[in-house]
Amino acid sequence: MSIIDKLNGKRILIWGYGREGQSTEQFLKRCCKPASVEIFEGKRDGFNEDDYDWIVKSPGIVYHEANLKYLSQTEIFLEEYRDRVIGITGTKGKSTTSSMLYTVLKECSGKKVIILGNIGQPCLDYFEEVDDNTIVVFEMSCHQLAHTEVSPHIAIFLNFYEEHLDYYETVERYFRAKSNVARYQKEGDYFFKGDNVPEIETKAQIIALKRQCEQQFDLKVLGEHNIYNAQFVHYIAVKLLGCNEAEVLKSMKTFKGLPHRLEHIGDVNGVAFYDDSISTIPEATISAIKSVPDVQTVLIGGMDRGINYDVLIRFIKENEQYKFICMYDSGKRIYDAVGECAQCHYVPDLELAVSEAKQITESGKACVLSPAAASYGYFKNFEERGEVFKQYVLR
Repeated sequence: MSIIDKLNGKRILIWGYGREGQSTEQFLKRCCKPASVEIFEGKRDGFNEDDYDWIVKSPGIVYHEANLKYLSQTEIFLEEYRDRVIGITGTKGKSTTSSMLYTVLKECSGKKVIILGNIGQPCLDYFEEVDDNTIVVFEMSCHQLAHTEVSPHIAIFLNFYEEHLDYYETVERYFRAKSNVARYQKEGDYFFKGDNVPEIETKAQIIALKRQCEQQFDLKVLGEHNIYNAQFVHYIAVKLLGCNEAEVLKSMKTFKGLPHRLEHIGDVNGVAFYDDSISTIPEATISAIKSVPDVQTVLIGGMDRGINYDVLIRFIKENEQYKFICMYDSGKRIYDAVGECAQCHYVPDLELAVSEAKQITESGKACVLSPAAASYGYFKNFEERGEVFKQYVLR
């Protein structure tokens, strides 16, 4: 039975009416004939499950209980098109890897290629555009995977770090959500596994890629982590899908990266400023510091979600050549944990952090915003934080 048949004639509740909720409503109008469609925004105790055959939950809503009535956009799409989907998840790097893979396959595969998912394009907006000649590159967040019991034909799990504990409460629950990218794969499927990703039971062929790689890539994007991400792109395009290797390498070389990911936003008084607002965990910030040429000053801090900062605190103590400007709640926690340290400064917010950075960063050096924390509570999202940083730098 197709997913359309499962939805036709049924009583459906859309729980949450953000971007995906609105997209789901339009999809049901275009493609299905449900008995009824209702929309609810509120807490779980505000509706009766028995009144509905299916409940399509938006990914931002916190709800951890398992219930067969609950669907997600991701599951609806995969029910129909899993065999054409390359699903990409990971704590960090999934947007860049998805975009690089999309760029390469669009230029080299000879097929129609669509990119969607967490990168900003709700998957059901493209439901009618997929045909037998289509490859779907699907960036999958943990929230999109949480209520999904169908996995893509090709799954990529880049890396795994402690993250989103304000939502999942435990690392185990967070991993459980992300592991759905491969958990329900079938024989004949492929699972590309990063070197720090825990084991997942799957029927797919597992291909583990290590950070140490003989293959060298000429990339515009900075950082060893992006060379690692490029391995997944190269392997899938060349070895799995049969694209011409020379064309693939040429396409990878032209890929310019995405905003707010080690993005050079300009020079002021001889100081190069980089926006890495996407970095919301300490490991990503350390990677950014190692990637930016001549970095001297690093802006860190944001919403305190209770994640462990020991690795970053240790890095700060062991690397006196860098100056750290700490801000907001998590920055204050890091600043207090580091203790008496001439290389650490604390200011309340981003505006003062940029002002301080302009004063203490030497000409010929670089300053990078790489917060190791979420933006919520201070900014709408990491994109807004990056744009505000750019304004403060260039004004």
